[in-house]
Amino acid sequence: MGLDIEKIRGLFPVLHQEVHGKPLVYFDNAATTQKPQAVLDALTNYYQHDNSNIHRGAHALADRATRYFEETREAIQHFINAREAAEVIFTKGTTEGINLVASTFRRKFVEKGDEIIISTLEHHSNIVPWQMLCEEKGAILKVIPINEAGEILFEEFEKLLSPKTKLVSIVHASNALGTINPVKQVIDAAHAVGAKVLLDGAQSSSHLNIDVQELDCDFFAFSAHKLYGPTGLGCLYGKREVFETMPPYQGGGEMIKEVTFEKTTYNEIPFKFEAGTPNIGDVIAFKAAIDFINELGKDAIRAHEDELLSYANEQLSQIKGFLPVGTAKEKVSVLSFNINAMHPYDVGMMLDANGIAVRTGHHCTQPLMKRLGLEGTVRASFSVYNSKSEIDKLAEGLSRIARIKNK
Repeated sequence: MGLDIEKIRGLFPVLHQEVHGKPLVYFDNAATTQKPQAVLDALTNYYQHDNSNIHRGAHALADRATRYFEETREAIQHFINAREAAEVIFTKGTTEGINLVASTFRRKFVEKGDEIIISTLEHHSNIVPWQMLCEEKGAILKVIPINEAGEILFEEFEKLLSPKTKLVSIVHASNALGTINPVKQVIDAAHAVGAKVLLDGAQSSSHLNIDVQELDCDFFAFSAHKLYGPTGLGCLYGKREVFETMPPYQGGGEMIKEVTFEKTTYNEIPFKFEAGTPNIGDVIAFKAAIDFINELGKDAIRAHEDELLSYANEQLSQIKGFLPVGTAKEKVSVLSFNINAMHPYDVGMMLDANGIAVRTGHHCTQPLMKRLGLEGTVRASFSVYNSKSEIDKLAEGLSRIARIKNK
């Protein structure tokens, strides 16, 4: 039995509004998903009833806040199938998770002449931290090439691997093209030369079933706001044996066992990497988002999103001047395209005038756009609350835009 999309839409207050006098059609889910009422209620409830700092209080509010906070950590453990909750660290988002690894890993494991491998598909947040690492340590950054469909060339990746490879950091699913990378093969090949692997799971976490033990990745970073949760919050999974060898990311409260002016001893994971007061309310509210996903089921969500992507490709391909960008065989529900020689921003603005929200530009993947010979694309990205009738509105809007250009 399929999902009741109208019932699901009823759980998201923001969807029920007009933009420029037209019903909102929200196709910017790869940038951020909307939040169900349960998440909003959980956030409000925390501040109305449980607001307190966590872990060290001896009163009822602190006890409740700590319990709810750690229940979210346990929910995430099960969501990604980590071996233990302690392998889940709270961050500000995927970007901070990657930067945490880049900062701490380089202090322990990277020397001059060592190599880091990324791919052409990467978001800037999975490029810049490694460039900074290489500049500081005198390491070498290598890049996996892609084909015209937007798929990595695995054989070329294997050629880049060497005993000097210390870490491979690769996106699981591309935010710009939707490409799903063969990350299990990447991980196995990297481990064969002794390298660690970090997966950027910002997009894959919302579309794919994630099992970090089966994947055998060393790190997995993702963001709450791509998973119907609050902004400014993310998670970094890491294998205990790897985390325990890495120095702290920041110094302060919570990440210590004992402090004297002569020496500080550090706390156990995950607290070693969670200095200071965390984003307590949003962490607690994130559990409501995880519960929402679990109730619907990842398989059912993906089936619906795949159906939307297939339908959108079918409808939009009939439009004169429609140019799809990124045609990988394995994709999440992201459709990038251009219309004739029109600037993506112009297309986006004309769609917005009809209440249709899409993303335009380089999508924080400028090296990828350069490889494809493009300034940018229009990106429509679909989520569980989207419908085929909304895609029909997108197709209608794009048809009108294409006719204007062709006159």
